[in-house]
Amino acid sequence: MLTPYVPYPPSSGGQVRTYNLLKHLSKNNKITLVCLYKDQQEKKYFSKLIPYCQTIYFCQRSPHPWTLRNIFKSIFSLKPFLIVRNYSNEAERILKKILEEEIFDIIHAETFYIMPHLPKTDIPIFLLEQTIEYQVYQHFVNSLNPIIRPFFLLDILKLKIWEKNYWKKALMVGAVSENDRGIINHISPRINPVIIPNGAGEDMIVKELNKKNLNKPIILFLGNFSWLQNTEAANYLIQKIIPLAKKELTSAKFIIAGQNAESKIGLPKEDNLEVIDIKQDENEKVKKIYRGSSIFIAPIFGPGGTRLKILAAMASGIPVISTKIGIAGLSLKNKKDVLIANSPDEFIKSIKEIINNKKSYQSIRENAYKLIKEKYSWQSIAQKLESIYYNIRI
Repeated sequence: MLTPYVPYPPSSGGQVRTYNLLKHLSKNNKITLVCLYKDQQEKKYFSKLIPYCQTIYFCQRSPHPWTLRNIFKSIFSLKPFLIVRNYSNEAERILKKILEEEIFDIIHAETFYIMPHLPKTDIPIFLLEQTIEYQVYQHFVNSLNPIIRPFFLLDILKLKIWEKNYWKKALMVGAVSENDRGIINHISPRINPVIIPNGAGEDMIVKELNKKNLNKPIILFLGNFSWLQNTEAANYLIQKIIPLAKKELTSAKFIIAGQNAESKIGLPKEDNLEVIDIKQDENEKVKKIYRGSSIFIAPIFGPGGTRLKILAAMASGIPVISTKIGIAGLSLKNKKDVLIANSPDEFIKSIKEIINNKKSYQSIRENAYKLIKEKYSWQSIAQKLESIYYNIRI
């Protein structure tokens, strides 16, 4: 298993995914984990992964992505910046050594930009794309000042070429959603990815759906604000939804929580808003915030994979109100499992609708909770992945 991050603590989407896959895959498989780290502090999580891995290698990559060396190397080479900033000479050496000395049935690569570390090999490679990276970076560039956008366009072109190239190098490609599967197939018609969805960790699934005080609803948005899509959503919430809520939802309180919340969003002086900063390893705090909330709101307009934050909300027993883009790739039906809103007025209308109709509130949270247990449990996802491994091997 190759990952461009240390899969612990389970705080970011990729970490949640890999950590839970390791937990369940380790029951029937012997796993060697090769992962990248950028901060020496991350080495303290080594012991958390030992129960699930036969062997673990932590390999250092650039601790500070935006260095002059990385920028110039990206500009004056054929490699896109994403690959340059995530490259580890240590990982390249270790992979060459262990592939020469040991026998493996499968190489599982989480994200295409971990694959440049691999030497040429006959071992079948399963590549799982957590998102379509060039689209995410295109969205980032579109958010920049038009004057500087042209400087990034070449890098996006390189990124798309390299991403497509590694899809072709893998024996099989996986996507997390039907939407991403369709994009990969459209770009490379000969590739027909399998879908290995994201899930909600067992620790997020509540034992029962406790009653909520809808007379004083707490409306939550939680995410890692190092990601543009999340900062965009938070700013949209602060600038467009909360001002309307002051007039029409006077008893409601909004919470914006997550990693880097204060540094990326600040502390807006709004009576009905609380911003909570969450450190990387504060998993219990995350659970407490989810379970203490009444509604999860996701005004997301940027592309990228499937949102584990939405699955976590469903597992925590709180209804979700999201944009159509926010739930892309999830098998959710409007007004059955989720409420869809695409404008400030629609968000306010949906919030009012669900807090004033207890029957609808209960129905949506029950349907979503049931869906988590049936389709989005990591145990069932790992079982599907194992069957794919088996088919690749034979």
